[in-house]
Amino acid sequence: MHWSEKIARNLIDRNPGKEEYVCAAGISPSGSVHIGNFRDIATSLFVCKALRKLGKKAKLLFSWDEFDRLRKVPVNVAKVTSGFEQYIGKPYTDVPDPFGCCENYARHFENEFEQALKQFGIEVDFRYQTARYRSGQYAEYVMLALRKRKEIFDILDSFRTQESTPEERENYCPVSIYCPVCGKDTTTVTSIADDCRSAEYTCKCGHSGHFDFTKDFNCKLAWKVDWPMRWLYEKVDFEPGGKDHASPSGSYQTSRVIARKIFGFEAPMFQGYEFIGIKGATGKMSGSTGLNLTPETLLKLYQPEVILWLYSKSDPTKSFDFCFDDEILRQYFEFDKMYDAFVKGTDDEYVRSIMELVVDPAKPIKTVPMAQLVSLGSVVDFNPEVLETVFQKIGTPYTKEEFLPRLSLARYWLEVCAPQNMNTLRTEPDRAFFDALPPAEQQVVRILHDYIAKGGYTLDELMAFLYDIPRQVSPGLEEKELKKQQGKFFQNVYTLLISKTKGPRLYLFLYAIEPEKYLKLLEF
Repeated sequence: MHWSEKIARNLIDRNPGKEEYVCAAGISPSGSVHIGNFRDIATSLFVCKALRKLGKKAKLLFSWDEFDRLRKVPVNVAKVTSGFEQYIGKPYTDVPDPFGCCENYARHFENEFEQALKQFGIEVDFRYQTARYRSGQYAEYVMLALRKRKEIFDILDSFRTQESTPEERENYCPVSIYCPVCGKDTTTVTSIADDCRSAEYTCKCGHSGHFDFTKDFNCKLAWKVDWPMRWLYEKVDFEPGGKDHASPSGSYQTSRVIARKIFGFEAPMFQGYEFIGIKGATGKMSGSTGLNLTPETLLKLYQPEVILWLYSKSDPTKSFDFCFDDEILRQYFEFDKMYDAFVKGTDDEYVRSIMELVVDPAKPIKTVPMAQLVSLGSVVDFNPEVLETVFQKIGTPYTKEEFLPRLSLARYWLEVCAPQNMNTLRTEPDRAFFDALPPAEQQVVRILHDYIAKGGYTLDELMAFLYDIPRQVSPGLEEKELKKQQGKFFQNVYTLLISKTKGPRLYLFLYAIEPEKYLKLLEF
């Protein structure tokens, strides 16, 4: 049974009569949404799908915590603008877009993530917290939290290791007021009315004022109070979070107590998840470039289904890597193998449970080997027409329509992540290298040149001839020595053709490319 179905069954057992289950996720648009944060929505998505598979109605809800304050300036923002520290303390929706393309800071990063979600085909019910707060939808909960502020303090205090003072308890306020003059949350509540419907406050900017919680809504609950309040408001049944939230003193453990004791609502089922690793961020994809590892970035390397597959096949408590080195080719190979078995019906229950969550039967995937697109694509400069001809010549007649979805991904990976893997034909013969070879090794290169120049061979004949050439120069070689000579021969040919000692399978390489493009490189 897939991990998402186990969670779904537990949700049904917990509340069997519920008409529609709510699976939630959310994040603050403090900057570009990282691939690790994407596990939040992927986990809820799969549980939502599992509930539907079990015949239940389920909704995927995503909250943008855009009413949070700007805490610091991200690296990529600091690179495009200066003096942005002046906005620290303002809600994200009141901060200008540093890139100048959206109505505010929050909307810029929300758009970035929402556009990426469309490419995954994920349907989401979005919640925008600025509108929720400022429209007064949460006003009664804000005043409830004020009435029970000392109880909230005691709950928070029970999770701390440091002892508090009576003054801290007396002065505690679970609500931050955004100043109408400077726009920041640098305010201090100095007194609260007995009915908790109004308060007096001062701000660091020098402003002082009266705040009426029944009609002034430019305020926000503290995070560990805000979270359980929204569980109640949205009737949330399930929400995942990073493993730090799941720790004994983490946000979830604190908020679940507040949910029950303050809001009279049992906290939703929670699933902590491990963080995502990055393997082999090489080439141009280095830390110095400031590249944001967002879902949008991943979609330049991975098909959407492959990204979802990686999340689906990994239990939330297990970490996994997104790979920017050669391991990405292995991941594609494993996905293709699993997908083909799923389509052919030769899969098992485990494979089926994974693939049903990530692929749409109405949108079939052509599993053109990514390794071949990488090795052959660079040689033909990723020209689709030429590559189509190459595939036909080597007996795997993939059409442009079949391989185009992956061709741009293969090219991006090579050029950005692994430029050292590019296979580009030399423009001139490497005379110095050839002249330095022993006479016997020079002879096998000449034999290969003459065979290619004569033409008229099949792919199988070319493969057999390549492996046999060393015997023609040195008859009677023992098997061990023959393999050694074959390996040296292949290295020499690769060096003469692409200035590397390794490359695509040589017989495919020589057969796929038009001989006139490389014969001069073997002519000595």
